[in-house]
Amino acid sequence: MESEAKKLKKIGLKVTPQRLAILQRIKGDRTHPSAEKIYHEISQKFPGISFATVYNTLAKLVEAGEIQELDIDPNKKRFDPYTSLHYHFYCKTCGKVYDVDFDVSLTPNIQKIAGHQVEAIQLNFKGVCKDCAKR
Repeated sequence: MESEAKKLKKIGLKVTPQRLAILQRIKGDRTHPSAEKIYHEISQKFPGISFATVYNTLAKLVEAGEIQELDIDPNKKRFDPYTSLHYHFYCKTCGKVYDVDFDVSLTPNIQKIAGHQVEAIQLNFKGVCKDCAKR
């Protein structure tokens, strides 16, 4: 819990039980939850928390590079605590987002493209997951 408090202070946020709960909720989560899902879960413990607090806290964590914001789901933003370069698969049927085991060394070194400075890379795959395909 202490490291989460330090993380919040480092990015300029006041340490509150609600913000600590948001950080703890997303820490280590491989399901790529949406802000709405996190809000729903956090509001069970903190009924007075606003969606704006959840969303703004997530936005600050993204801005600080502590988590990733994914644009893979056409219906909502999703969040990923793993910031190292990796890829995602979105199932059009069930809406789940999966990490893709892919050799990132195959990704070209593109820190600069035609003079542009690259700050983020997102490679997303979309289709039907193996579980939905079996049905």
